[in-house]
Amino acid sequence: MGGAVRLVVAWATVAAFAWFGKGWLGDLAQPLWAAGLFAWLIGVILWAAFGVVHEAEELAEMLGEPLGTLVLTLAIVIIEVALISAVMLSAKDAPTLGRDTMFAVLMIVLNGVVGLGLLVGGLRHHQQRYNLQGASSFLMVIIPLTTIALIIPNFTTSTSDGTLTRFQAITFSVFTLALYGVFLLIQTGRHSDFFKDAIVEGQSAPEAAAKAAPASGAVLRHTVLLLANILPIVLLAKNLAVILDHGIGALGAPSALSGVLIAAIVFTPEAISALKAIARNELQRAINLCLGAATSTVGLTVPAILAIGLLTGQTVVLGLKPTEMALLTVTLILSTLTFSGLRTTVLEGAVHLIVFFVYLVLIFSP
Repeated sequence: MGGAVRLVVAWATVAAFAWFGKGWLGDLAQPLWAAGLFAWLIGVILWAAFGVVHEAEELAEMLGEPLGTLVLTLAIVIIEVALISAVMLSAKDAPTLGRDTMFAVLMIVLNGVVGLGLLVGGLRHHQQRYNLQGASSFLMVIIPLTTIALIIPNFTTSTSDGTLTRFQAITFSVFTLALYGVFLLIQTGRHSDFFKDAIVEGQSAPEAAAKAAPASGAVLRHTVLLLANILPIVLLAKNLAVILDHGIGALGAPSALSGVLIAAIVFTPEAISALKAIARNELQRAINLCLGAATSTVGLTVPAILAIGLLTGQTVVLGLKPTEMALLTVTLILSTLTFSGLRTTVLEGAVHLIVFFVYLVLIFSP
């Protein structure tokens, strides 16, 4: 019943903005009206995003790991790309939006969610186990993807200010998609065991792997419901982008705040799902969600925003600022150290959280 109400509200909101949106969005000079529309859209988008997570978790139970979390991660990243694209296409000038959103996702996921999760998990379970090969595989892809996308553009000599030439944009997009594609083949194919819980002592391999095959009808139903929850978010993205662009300009807020808001809106449901998994002592699922989100974000967002830039002639700035590059480097080193052993403790969580809080401070006081 709750899912049906959520869909009705989401699609009713889509219909309302399709019919009246032009007039509503033309009157944003009134602060209370703009705030009301923003709250309405944020509420509906978040509610629909929780619906996406619910349906993806149902599919995860049927499909098992790693396909289950992969479905959720890809669904969330599709929403993120849609929001970024909508803002880029509707805003007058948003050259750093894609960069800011990707960086925000990396900081929120790799430091905020991982830090809080490991802290809570350590306090509750003392030490938690996971599959080291899976975490290492994620980081092996995240490190070059983030370096190519967010650091190298600052050091190329063909352009300045962290931008890329047309040739660089096309080739970097191809390389990024190729690496991400290879990773997906590994994750869902011959090395899918890397992303599953290690077999616990006393449990045989057949027993650990035994799982009833999901009914095709149930999988189809939840897939349709997943798409039905995603589509309203994508359709409402343009309206949210107009209000967001207006609000950031009117308040004189830092431009990076747009990226933080998009990342927070999109990844809040997935973050809650990851924290619940850690509370249940399912650290492997949480790692698949967090590191998978970081991998998919860069792997899919970079080609998308570069394509928009090339097609529309917009300037796309990818290179991070010096302080942000330092934070990214520290985050990647910390993540490598955190997931270099077979167990995690409270200490790792506390360190990641401190880096996340430093990131929040630097948004408002660069």
